[in-house]
Amino acid sequence: MEKLLKTELKTSILKAFGSSGGGYISQGQSYETDSGRVFVKINHKPQARKMFEGEMASLEAIQKTNTLRVPQPIKVIDLPGEGAMFVIEYLKMKNLSKYSAKLGEQVADLHLYNQKCGGKLKKEENSVGAGRFEPQYVDKFGFHTVTCCGYIQQVNEWQSDWPTFFVRHRLQAQMDLIERDYGDREARDLWSQLKLKVPEMFCGVEIVPALLHGDLWAGNVAEDEFGPIVFDPASFYGHSEFELAISGMFGGFNSSFFSAYHSKIPKAPGFEKRNKLYQLFNYINHWNHFGTEYRGSTLTVMRRLLK
Repeated sequence: MEKLLKTELKTSILKAFGSSGGGYISQGQSYETDSGRVFVKINHKPQARKMFEGEMASLEAIQKTNTLRVPQPIKVIDLPGEGAMFVIEYLKMKNLSKYSAKLGEQVADLHLYNQKCGGKLKKEENSVGAGRFEPQYVDKFGFHTVTCCGYIQQVNEWQSDWPTFFVRHRLQAQMDLIERDYGDREARDLWSQLKLKVPEMFCGVEIVPALLHGDLWAGNVAEDEFGPIVFDPASFYGHSEFELAISGMFGGFNSSFFSAYHSKIPKAPGFEKRNKLYQLFNYINHWNHFGTEYRGSTLTVMRRLLK
């Protein structure tokens, strides 16, 4: 594997440093190379290339907004047999603490970026002989490629209506996997009632497509001496509120993060109920990844949303 890395990175030096590590999905190792330090993620699943290509596209999309700092993506490399490696810039990171509020502001800036592009586009249309504004406004929900939340592939086909996108490509897609693997009758019955009620949770709320990190939990954020860093994204254009559900579920984000975020994007009417709906997606996703220990939480949230 190291010989392959040397060839692909065109480096004469390839020296591992630090301990190898990784999460539930992929393993990781840092290396010294001719052109600086890199971090390499390794995954032996057959869908690894698809997964890493989605992550690379997500990092590139976030980078283009100049709102949030992410590691520079370098290259996706196929492994012999099955699997792939993803090479990114090495950043010396530590747990988020000092820059929590700063991260809240920057996540809000990311979410507002597309809306600002739309505003600039309108201004340009109204001015004679104005130069073309580079970043393009996105007027639909989705993404130009498949991304993965964990190892589950997410369809990101463009939709003009957010509730349709969210029900079809996020909740229904996850529930189809529950049906396939568990055939859980109670989950099926609750979901058949709930999906009819989802559209009414969005009545009177204007939703402008926002570029999302897509998996913003405490394990995917950090900081260094220069400020906050986010990584492992599963990006798409969606409702900004979707992002905050997982951030509030498993700890790691203090109140300064949320206060700073909401000072730029105030809570819209019905926020708390929609937040529960977005948490539901994460509970079902965890059930699909980690098993039935998340069944109880999933069904509890469904019942609460049906009240």
